[in-house]
Amino acid sequence: MEFLASKPERFEFTFTPKHASWLNLIESFFSKCAKQCLKHLRVNSIEELKTHIESWLKETNETPVVYRWQWKLEDIQGAFADKD
Repeated sequence: MEFLASKPERFEFTFTPKHASWLNLIESFFSKCAKQCLKHLRVNSIEELKTHIESWLKETNETPVVYRWQWKLEDIQGAFADKD
């Protein structure tokens, strides 16, 4: 905390719950990368690995998949409303 205090306006704490929906997207992305791009891959250098991953990303981005959110704003707000 002392280090962060010594760097004013450089860092901003943002609370993100572990169960956040965006984490599901990130986990899905890395799972897809591991299965489609990295599984059984053998490379001779970091540059070869970077090239392979960049090629996979380019190919993947050519056919994007739209993620359909399950939650509506009203549902989220209702889940965190006071239950008095």
